Amino acid sequence: MNTVHVRLSCLASLLIKVSAPHHHNQHRTVLQCFRTMAANNQNYNKHNQTNFSPPVQRKAKQKETLRRVKIKEQRYNQGDIHEPSMVFLQVVGAGSRDGAASVYMFSDCNRYLFNCGEGTQRLMQEHKMKATRLDNIFLTRLSWETVGGLSGMLLTLKDMGVPECVLSGPPQLENYLSAIKSFSGSLEEIKLSVWPYTEETYSDETMAVYQVPIFAKLRDDGGKSSPSSGRNSPSKTPPMGGDFQFNTTDNPGGRGAREPSLVIAFMCKLHPKKGSFLVAQAKELGLPVGTAAIGPIVAALKSGKSIVHAGKEIRPEQVCTPTDPGPVFLIVECPSEEFVDALCTNKQLQRCQTGGEEDPAALVVHITPESVLKTDEYKKWMERFPSTTEHLILNEQVGTKHNIRSYKIQAQLSMIHPQIFPELKAFKTKEPQAALHVPNVRAECLLKFQFRPVMEWQRDAILSCNSEEFVKEASEVPDFLEEVDKCRKLSSTNAAQHTDGAEKYPEVVFLGTGSAVPMKIRNVSSTLVNISPGQSLLLDCGEGTFGQLCRHYGDDVDKVLSKISTVFISHLHADHHTGLIKLLYQRERALRTLGKPFSLIYLVAPVQIMIWLSQYHIYCEEILSHFNLIPSTFLCDGPDAPQSNTESLIQALLSKNNLKEFKTCVVRHCKNAFACSFTHQSGWKLAFSGDTMPCDAFVHIGKDATLLIHEATLEDGLEEEAVEKKHSTTSQAIGVGMKMKANFIMLNHFSQRYAKIPLFSEDFNDTVGISFDHMSIGFGDFKTIPRLIPALKTLFAEALDEMEERRERRELKYLWSSSREGVSRQETAWVSELAQGAKREQQDMELHNVETKRLKTC
Repeated sequence: MNTVHVRLSCLASLLIKVSAPHHHNQHRTVLQCFRTMAANNQNYNKHNQTNFSPPVQRKAKQKETLRRVKIKEQRYNQGDIHEPSMVFLQVVGAGSRDGAASVYMFSDCNRYLFNCGEGTQRLMQEHKMKATRLDNIFLTRLSWETVGGLSGMLLTLKDMGVPECVLSGPPQLENYLSAIKSFSGSLEEIKLSVWPYTEETYSDETMAVYQVPIFAKLRDDGGKSSPSSGRNSPSKTPPMGGDFQFNTTDNPGGRGAREPSLVIAFMCKLHPKKGSFLVAQAKELGLPVGTAAIGPIVAALKSGKSIVHAGKEIRPEQVCTPTDPGPVFLIVECPSEEFVDALCTNKQLQRCQTGGEEDPAALVVHITPESVLKTDEYKKWMERFPSTTEHLILNEQVGTKHNIRSYKIQAQLSMIHPQIFPELKAFKTKEPQAALHVPNVRAECLLKFQFRPVMEWQRDAILSCNSEEFVKEASEVPDFLEEVDKCRKLSSTNAAQHTDGAEKYPEVVFLGTGSAVPMKIRNVSSTLVNISPGQSLLLDCGEGTFGQLCRHYGDDVDKVLSKISTVFISHLHADHHTGLIKLLYQRERALRTLGKPFSLIYLVAPVQIMIWLSQYHIYCEEILSHFNLIPSTFLCDGPDAPQSNTESLIQALLSKNNLKEFKTCVVRHCKNAFACSFTHQSGWKLAFSGDTMPCDAFVHIGKDATLLIHEATLEDGLEEEAVEKKHSTTSQAIGVGMKMKANFIMLNHFSQRYAKIPLFSEDFNDTVGISFDHMSIGFGDFKTIPRLIPALKTLFAEALDEMEERRERRELKYLWSSSREGVSRQETAWVSELAQGAKREQQDMELHNVETKRLKTC
């Protein structure tokens, strides 16, 4: 009861404060007092080993998904199945270098995805294509270009409560699913099944899908895949490095090894749709329209049967529109010239060209590089389709921009400081387009081809990416332009002070600053450190890291890739390492394009990463010959001294990057999670936390860092959630920096609930900054970054207000639940009344602020 008396005493004193006159700048709301009370009560609860925090609601989306599945099953069991009246195909990734080719199909009954490369989940989230409704994911081959985003997609589907997902494609998909469990953990919550091409036709309410295997005759070197993958094996013997060697030849369980010569084409046929019943004609013929007797009559006529009514025969064509036989479309990938002959001579696909048993294809989707489109054989194959067939091409020749929200927010941030927030670019291929002799359409993100109700192209969903519009929108935010003017003056002053460019290096580029899943504004964890003009180091490599590099550097991306010599992976959660494989492939391609000799990446990571990479190497594609592994544990202070091979790699890493030392330590997150710090020969030091709760070991290795990059996943007040998820709050991260005596602290890895901007704590000072995707900073910017915060708060004022409201509602709920533990009904009602009064007071203050602003503008 002591806590009850404390609360009531606080509330009584609060009433006096509320009733007393006060000025706006001295105002202390009831909610602020509640915040103090919540903190006091939290300490009390910890002391008494009792958790009074309100339960976190995590099941809503899962229940919604399960409800949808249950309703669908009930309708199916009852025979209440209707042919879909709306069916369309929509481009997700158009095949550009930063947007792997993927296609989404929608019908009233089902949803499908063809291929799931890196960034697919992020695009679907941004453009509101609901992944939780996917019935099947079709994969044309087992390549990182097609499955790079699949592990993240499956984890999201599992977390959202999707009960089942079918994967159709190469049989080796079984091996892929087994391999991702090495870092994803058990996937038992979602039933995953592989439907290989050897099984019978897949069919559901919308369509039947036939898998057509295409086997190429590859050269002795294993063949060259699509130029987008950059996968020429630089070495036949995987070095992997260090004192660890992994078996890359065994085949556990007797499952099939990788099969690079196999590609699956998908021949899809929509089920016939019965014609519509024509009410007016039926009335003219005397049918009992509007009565109960009409039901069986309509069913019979729409099924193609004639009926006799009032002694008169009525045929279906008299009262029904013709049946839609169901169009056919093809999804075809031809990744290299080795596949052309097998594809063009395939008998099953030929039936879609000439008709016969199958109707001619209404649409062919070509996931085909320009080098293949230029071959005479492929051109002739396209020409064999009838003139009514539409052709959609997905490859690097497309000029579309995918992540519109990234371009938008960066254009607006660039108004604040164009050097720290540079505008985004796009990679443009220099290869000329093939001269095709059939009409064709080049893919654009969100382009639709509608099959029903009317067969046509639709471009209304395609979004424009106009920087001028984005800037105009930001300019209309109240007070923002005034803040921008202040920042521009600051920017020009700093530029005058650093005209020699000496402060450019080291340069830190934040490529991904969000946690858990890639979202439209913040991608998952990745930070590029450009140590010098010729050397770079990457800290974590979440899914989509290469796409972020493409958007940040545009046509210079190959030069940037060629300079990356070292990658540090903090731990094996998917949001920190699933962009690594594509980065390695694209780096090899960049070196080849630039005519530079191939060199191995120094991969500093938990040794357990080799379980995943070795299985991918055995069952999917070659990868182990791209890097030398330095296990993170060998860079920790302690008894695990590296053996001679690993020690030589460590010395080579230090020499390559001109570093004095590179240290790691185990941190308080998942098992085998590490932080790192490294010191340059010139004296500067950078510390990177990875994911962790406040950790003394990290404070030790990061002592006196010039720059600390620390995760701040959650806001203050969510300490219990931070402990549960083993992350840090904003103030905890700043506290680590203070203990470390870091010169400057950049907060990073924000929960996606803070997509635009995180909530600021009282601990913010002039040595703390917040990171954004594509933010680029040098050590000379440390004084500037905190002074940009007023402009950032103004630009995102609406988002901050919404987050404050959510926090206040959470704290009121917390106070309410805590009060019910010991407060009488009368006291509880009093607390509730005070809460309502606080809400009214807050609304009154907001109204006062609005009125004040209006008076200023008059």
